[in-house]
This record gives sequence, C-alpha cells and structure tokens, in this order.
Amino acid sequence: MANPYKEIFSVPGTKGFSAAGFLARLPIAMAPIGIVAMLSQTHGEYWLAGAVSATFALTNALISPQVSRLVDRYGQAAVLTPATIVAVIAFLALIAGTNQGWPVWTLFVFAFLAAAMPSMPAMLRARWSDIFRDRPELNTAFAFESAADELVYIAGASLSVGLAVALFPEAGMLISTAFLAVGTFAFVLQRGTEPAVRHVAGSAPQKSAIRLRPVQIITLALIFVGSTFATAEVSAVAITKELGQPNAASLVIGVYAVGSFVVGLILGALNPTMALQKQLMIAVAILALTALPLPFAGTVPMLAIAVFLSGVAISPTFITAFGIVERRVPEAMLTEGVTWVTTGIGIGMALGAFVAGWAVDNFGAQNGFWVSIAAGIGAVLTIGLGQRILAGEDCDDGVCPLVQAAE
Repeated sequence: MANPYKEIFSVPGTKGFSAAGFLARLPIAMAPIGIVAMLSQTHGEYWLAGAVSATFALTNALISPQVSRLVDRYGQAAVLTPATIVAVIAFLALIAGTNQGWPVWTLFVFAFLAAAMPSMPAMLRARWSDIFRDRPELNTAFAFESAADELVYIAGASLSVGLAVALFPEAGMLISTAFLAVGTFAFVLQRGTEPAVRHVAGSAPQKSAIRLRPVQIITLALIFVGSTFATAEVSAVAITKELGQPNAASLVIGVYAVGSFVVGLILGALNPTMALQKQLMIAVAILALTALPLPFAGTVPMLAIAVFLSGVAISPTFITAFGIVERRVPEAMLTEGVTWVTTGIGIGMALGAFVAGWAVDNFGAQNGFWVSIAAGIGAVLTIGLGQRILAGEDCDDGVCPLVQAAE
C-alpha cells in the first residue's frame, strides 16, 4: 500500500513551505503562555500576566480573519510580510517593556499590536487546497495539518514555559518571536506554491467569509469543540492536584493530545469516501459520547484512559471541518474562511477554560468535565441542524442562497 503522506510531499515545494509554516505557527501556542510565564516571573502578578495574554489572544482572534481577508484579495506575500513585521516589532517591544519595567499600560498596547500575527494554519491549508483541489490527496494534507496543529500545541507551550523557567523570563517569548520572523519570511519567499489571487464574480467589494452559512455553522461548532479541548486541560490539572499527584497533569494532557494526533494521521492515510458532513456528524457524536465518562474518573489511571478516549475524535473533527470549508467556500474567500474556523477553536478554548475554571472553583474538580459534556452536545446539535447546508443542498458553487438572506 502506497504511503499517502509520501505522495503529498512528492509535489515540488510542499516540504519547504510545510517546514517553514510549522516554524511560523509555533508562536500560536508559545506566545499566549509565554506572555504569562514572562510577566508572572518579572511582575509577580498573575492577573496582569493573564490580562495581557488575553488581550493578545482575543484581539488576534478578531484581527487574524481580517488579515486573511486581505490575503485573499492581495496575495500571501503582499500581506504576510507587513503583518509579520508589525507583530514581530510589537513582540520585541513587549519583551523590552517587561525587561525594563515600562508602564503597565504599554504592555497592553504592545500585546494589542502583536495581534497582527497572521494565521499560519490558514495559509498552509490554502496552499494545500490550491495544489490538490478536488482531489483525494487534499484530505490527507488536511489530516497532516491537523496532526501538526496538535504537535504545535503539545510542544509549543511546553517549550515556551521551559525556556522561561530554565533560562530567563523573556527566553520563551524571544524564541517564539524568532520562530515567527524566520518561519514566516521563509514561507513567503517560496512563491512557487503561493495560491493565485482570485476574485468572486459579480462581487465588488468582496464580502466577508463569515457571512456564508457553512462558515458560520462550522465556526460555531468548533467553538464548542475548542471548549472541550480547554476543559480537559483545566480539569485534568485540578483533579490531579486534588488527588495529590499534580505532576501527573502533564501526562494526562499529553495522552489527550497524543490520542488525537494518532487518530488524525490514521484517518488521513485511510482517506474515507463518505460525505464530509456525515463524517463530521460522526466525529462530533463520538466526541460527545466519549466525554460522558470523564466526570466519573476518580483515579489518575482512569482519568488518563478517559481523557485518551475523549481525544480520539478531535483531529477527525478538525480534518472534516476544514475539508467542508474548502468545498463550500469560494476560492477567493478560502483563506479567510479557514481563519474564521481556527478562530472559533481559539475562542472556544478561551471560553472553555474560563467556564471550566468557574465550575471547578464552585463545584469541585471533577465537575469541570460537565462543561465538556455540554459543549459536546452543543457541537452535535449545531452540526446536526446544519447537515443540509453543509452538504451543499440548495447551493450554487458552494455559496448557499441562505447566505444572501443573512446579509
């Protein structure tokens, strides 16, 4: 049996942009936790560290789709270069301000400006879509990207905190900023695989991709999915601490991510032919069902097993969700459409961490997992009710008439 991953990387240029893109997206995981590690050590105030980090994360969630919209209009090289320069300068200023004890308000300003950092997962998927459009290899490429995203979250956060603790407070942010600069510019220089700029026929000025019903449905569903991801992390930390084994939290969280990573690679290799909206429905249903045992896992081994099982559907959900976006969004809006979906994941993670933390504080560590169950049900209902639109029924060239009603 041929190795499908070897086949997708046999296309000239794919290894280069994939390697550069992996480096460039490490800051997605490194920067938010790196800001917390840096400021908590230098200022000794966790509220400040969390507030500055949240300013960056939430502002980036709102700005990155607009950056991607400009990419769809003017091309990757034309937009990524200035956006990355702004983000890199802002990160360096944030690091300098922290080190030199500049006024606190300046830290928030620099965090706000750093949010110009582009969504590299969207840029990578746009290149794969341009190469393998309407071909089965695209599902394998998306599977690889979802697995790479998992690896970024596993390695990035640990690397950022580890550097800050082992070397000096700003170390994690310095390396993260270097990865962003080197990775993005190496990515931009590879013009041979850059998607051509396309325009929507009869549409001037171009509308936002978030006004398309398929994008709205997928984004909302992945807000719920992102909530389950964050809830597992928060609850695992709280439960292992309550059980007197706080060091086991990293093992439990790692098992959660590894399960998703492995299943995602397998799915990409198998490349099932079932309709994507049906695959997504199955994935979110499994996600909801496997969350049910979580509140009842009373020991670390039981918790690890339950968390492993609950993570197996994460990558399949991401793979099929991005596949649907690629098919239901016009080519001229694809990068922005993918970015809105990744933004949904980020928003879900932020909301999930907050709600799970509140549940743990008020009802006990074990009960944080009820947030995962509720979020899983929300994802099932969203995808279930959206099946007809996600299937492309009553749509013309991937743009549903209902989109026009939403305008």
